[in-house]
Amino acid sequence: MVYLLFYLSFVLYFFTGCSVFGPQTVRKCLFHCTPASLVSSSAFLDRLQKGRAVVSDDGLCHHQPVSVPSDSGHQFSLLLKDPDQPENAKSLKVTIVGAPNAGKSTLTNQLLGRKLFAVSEKVHTTRSRAVGVLTEDDTQIILLDTPEPLYDDSVFCAESSVFLHFCYIFAVVVLVDVSDKWTRNKLDYEVLKCLALNPDVPAILVLNKVDLLKNKTLLLDITAQLTEGVVNGKKIRIRGAEKPHEKSAARRHSRHAEEPQSESMKDGLSQEGQDKDSLKALKSRRGWHLFKDVFMLSSIDREDVETLKKYLFDGAKPGQWQYHSEVLTDQGPEEMCINTIREKLLQHLPKEVPYSMTQQIEIWKESEDGVLDISIKLYVKKDTHMKMVIGSGGHLITRITQEAESDLIRIFLREVRLKISAKLKK
Repeated sequence: MVYLLFYLSFVLYFFTGCSVFGPQTVRKCLFHCTPASLVSSSAFLDRLQKGRAVVSDDGLCHHQPVSVPSDSGHQFSLLLKDPDQPENAKSLKVTIVGAPNAGKSTLTNQLLGRKLFAVSEKVHTTRSRAVGVLTEDDTQIILLDTPEPLYDDSVFCAESSVFLHFCYIFAVVVLVDVSDKWTRNKLDYEVLKCLALNPDVPAILVLNKVDLLKNKTLLLDITAQLTEGVVNGKKIRIRGAEKPHEKSAARRHSRHAEEPQSESMKDGLSQEGQDKDSLKALKSRRGWHLFKDVFMLSSIDREDVETLKKYLFDGAKPGQWQYHSEVLTDQGPEEMCINTIREKLLQHLPKEVPYSMTQQIEIWKESEDGVLDISIKLYVKKDTHMKMVIGSGGHLITRITQEAESDLIRIFLREVRLKISAKLKK
């Protein structure tokens, strides 16, 4: 029984920035996601295409010798290309799950060292399953970025069946945004159901955005609730920062965690055991008792991400690679362009406005001067929405175009000329 482990780990994290569990060694070479506006595009492209490290204007180091092809045929051929299997090849397939807006796509981008997945503060930014591939030396990590659960839409089950059943997944990262006081003390029900259906898949709890939590001692209580007081098969006992009126509830929770559970609740839910009673019992649970490790990540400290990445690389098992080392994602270039523009629409337009818009690619070709010309038509349903997306004097649509163009340059590592126009769809 570990009495002081979490307290000591918290102190270690607070003063050193290391994760609570897992390796404490951090790689010297860090991968950073930096806003495109901070890097001179010509210098950035020239040096990256030569496979050398690039130091951007903010002093951060980038190491990415390959790019996503801007030609869909080239990307498709890469995906079909036989992997260049190294001697003693190792691999690990990881899915990152969590409640909406937990930061799943952001963490995937940070692990990859490049922004390949759309990120927004609004829900349902990720609409379809996508894969990111991280290859270093003899090890390949496959990161599965999952859509957010659409609780009131049956499409979710078909679109993200891997979210419900971790087929061929060797590890799952459960991401929790500790800055959200409404969701941080209880695992999302869909996530909990996935864990219960797949108890043999190693699960890692990652507490995200810990730098945004003012009272750091709350991390101890949050961890205790989300792990049900058990990490890697060991009971933990934490003296947290509970308020007097919360102590009785905490004692009830502690008794509940120590009560003997049925075999189905200990080992998860079998496929046949998904009856109403089992699901009802699952809804009353707040955490998961089979987490192997716990990490704490800061939204501003890249060393935390490096520690998690090293942990994943160390956990890779001998096995053949699934993709060629030049593959960064299974997304097509047109899909990435549409998602990038959608991200900007979600960022800059209010409420439901961006969700009602559709996009159509009108031009996608290389010009005589070697620049990739892309023309996108936005179809808007309401005249009021049209005025919003255009903005005063065309300011907003110009800004959206410039930001999306900068992101596409960094994705394809080539000059891009993007044009976005809007049309009222009758």
